[in-house]
Amino acid sequence: MSHAPVPLAGVIGHPIAHSKSPRLHAHWLRRYNAPGHYIPMDVAPDHLAEVIRTLPKAGFVGVNVTIPHKEKILEIADLITDRATLIGAANTLIFRKDGKIHADNTDGYGFVENIRQKAPDWTPKAGPAAVFGAGGAARAVVAALLDVGVPEIMISNRTRIRAEQLQRDFGKRITVVDWVQAGNMLDEARTVVNTSSLGMVGQPELRVPLDGLRQDALVTDLVYTPLQTRLLRTATEMGCTTVDGLGMLLHQAVPGFERWFGTRPEVDDDLRAAVLR
Repeated sequence: MSHAPVPLAGVIGHPIAHSKSPRLHAHWLRRYNAPGHYIPMDVAPDHLAEVIRTLPKAGFVGVNVTIPHKEKILEIADLITDRATLIGAANTLIFRKDGKIHADNTDGYGFVENIRQKAPDWTPKAGPAAVFGAGGAARAVVAALLDVGVPEIMISNRTRIRAEQLQRDFGKRITVVDWVQAGNMLDEARTVVNTSSLGMVGQPELRVPLDGLRQDALVTDLVYTPLQTRLLRTATEMGCTTVDGLGMLLHQAVPGFERWFGTRPEVDDDLRAAVLR
């Protein structure tokens, strides 16, 4: 009598102990009574290619990839989705039956789905977006905002040259605003996103003046430790719609889980509670 192998998946980073992904996927595996395991793996950059090529032989169906491997993985993968190419990073790998490694980036998907779930009235086409930060997360957010029809994106970063790189890569709907003028973006912005680490526990605060925030703006912060950052608290006090950053982490995990374990999982309050525990 032959038994189908139990699918294995996991997350690869360096370090990895802080990752919430194992808790997230474990919750879904239990809830859907799905056969499978999801494990954290600490892999040094020098061993990345070797480990990735070995995993399918050990019964792995795919993995998530996190810092510092998200860019490097594109040199190892055989097939790369358009959005991963555009963002310049991948976070989700599928090990295909034919032996090919398929790389995707679901961060932008997770970002948009989180807003749609928590603020269903959000209208991206209503006006420009303001984005703080210009790192890897900003690239995923900018690609996603352009995709859903935001007419213009203003980007401000402490190091201006990184924002200018995004403008070069993403084109004419991007405007770069000097960091000392970052507060001025808020006068027009209907969608406001902090993609930087400012405001995170152990990091400096986001010190941009927020008095220009419009009441009809949607404000979201990718930082989720703390869940309510100064940006979100201030925006709530000013009457804006706000969405915290935890949901992006939850939603970006959906496509991977579905491909690896065969069930499309739900993002709900039970999941949030399990991941925050």
